[in-house]
Amino acid sequence: MEIAISVKNMVKKFGDFVANDHLNFEVYQGEIFGFLGANGAGKTTAIKILCGISSPSSGELMVAGYNIYKNRDKVKKSIGYMSQKFSLYDDLSIAENIEFYGGIYGLSRQIIKQKTAEYIHELALESYEKMRVIDLPLGIKQKLAFSVAVIHQPKIVFLDEPTSGVDPITRRQFWEMIYREAANGTTVFVTTHYMDEAEYCNRVSIMVDGRIEALGTPSELKNQYSASSMEEVFIHLARKATRID
Repeated sequence: MEIAISVKNMVKKFGDFVANDHLNFEVYQGEIFGFLGANGAGKTTAIKILCGISSPSSGELMVAGYNIYKNRDKVKKSIGYMSQKFSLYDDLSIAENIEFYGGIYGLSRQIIKQKTAEYIHELALESYEKMRVIDLPLGIKQKLAFSVAVIHQPKIVFLDEPTSGVDPITRRQFWEMIYREAANGTTVFVTTHYMDEAEYCNRVSIMVDGRIEALGTPSELKNQYSASSMEEVFIHLARKATRID
């Protein structure tokens, strides 16, 4: 399988504090990879590094086939990113947000127009089309934010707690969108605090105090820790944590 992300001995320090302590893992093209951990485990720091927003203190990293040290701009063009807190401009309409992000990613006016019509139809946004994003229901915002994050057909999309705060039906719909994107070959790198969502991932890593304590398929991890659910696995490992946000 083609490797989309390769991380070898990645370390990130802030003074004497070690946020990421020799991380080692690979993520494959088209895989849904869950990146889990309690608050303070080091997930956000690692994601910022993989997205080219921050630099590691040491280690070897390849993202979308590019060396993170030498080709940060190429990495950024090859990925999509959906932040938990900020992914859309509240004062713009749905179409204006799509046009804005399409322009950032260098899409032609024709493609942006095509994508706008496609998203409005697929997400059933006809009745919301002229509304500002700030006035949209949260579930619709999140689904639109995901669509915008993959508008340029990136090799990898990073999703930081994308379903936080939405209702169970919307969460299920959101994961159907993730499945479709992965089926088209996009690697999905996702963090979540909902352990039932960890069951939807092909593989899962669980961080504790800046280190990866577990890595495998949900079935493998449940067998390894004699657990009936991923929530039990997570609680078992999280009890070892000595630091929290």
